[in-house]
Amino acid sequence: MIALLCPGQGAQAPGMLEPWLEIPSVAARLAALSEAAGVDVVAHGTVSDADTIRDTAVAQPLLVATAIATGRELLGDTAPALAAGHSVGEFGAAALAGVVTDAEAMRLVAVRATAMARAAAQGGPTSMAAVLGGQPDEVEAALARHGLTAANVNGGGQVVAAGAKDAIAALVAEPPTRARVIELQVAGAFHTDVMLPAVADLHAAAATAVPADPAHVLLSNADGREVADGADALARMVNQVANPVRWDLCMERMLALGVTGIVEVAPGGVLTGLAKRAMKGIPSVALKTPADLDAARELIEAHA
Repeated sequence: MIALLCPGQGAQAPGMLEPWLEIPSVAARLAALSEAAGVDVVAHGTVSDADTIRDTAVAQPLLVATAIATGRELLGDTAPALAAGHSVGEFGAAALAGVVTDAEAMRLVAVRATAMARAAAQGGPTSMAAVLGGQPDEVEAALARHGLTAANVNGGGQVVAAGAKDAIAALVAEPPTRARVIELQVAGAFHTDVMLPAVADLHAAAATAVPADPAHVLLSNADGREVADGADALARMVNQVANPVRWDLCMERMLALGVTGIVEVAPGGVLTGLAKRAMKGIPSVALKTPADLDAARELIEAHA
């Protein structure tokens, strides 16, 4: 079984769409996805600088459009045997799995992005930091000591802490034993209670969607489990904005389900990197440029 994975915020890079626009079908999809979101993802994926695409309202539509366009180029209209996305990547995975249309995914992610940016600007300053390494119990104790939340439990010895900016600064200054702590360039404490206003906005926008059941296996960030009902999948994606991402449980479930190969759609690299540490021995291909399409197709053919 092949797992198709969609990366989350932070995977974007300036100019990442330039080589993909040389493929007419990808360029046409990206133009349509831009229109659906009301965000010019083509411009942001080619000429916008790093600071511009770091903005939550830009990064999220850009990432989901890239995931959908490159996933469609790889698979056509065929749904993946297993799909999963990290954080905002869940919207790309849901579209590729047939839960929502591509245009609906873009409409919803545009609402999500602006609502999260707005929620982050309310109240006191918040932030996030990656905690790399360390003993799990010591990392957990350090986060509790500083009043921080494990917003992303990514597996492979990586946890992302979220909370008040001064608490993040304190964690950076006093990391857990044998761990490195790196503050992330994000607008605020995503996947925590700080994002509850964004959940309300996204819930209102999702009320007009008509989700379908996933064509095959779709995993949820909430608990790593399969979601068989389209309405449940959409509700989980909405609520996930203010709840931790359990990517570690998603990878555990992939192993339990017998996944034998992984393809990460563009901009690939982050999730395949985590899989190399937590899903040892499972071959993977990360789509970074169109040159990676042949290797991805070969892997899919070999493991279909």
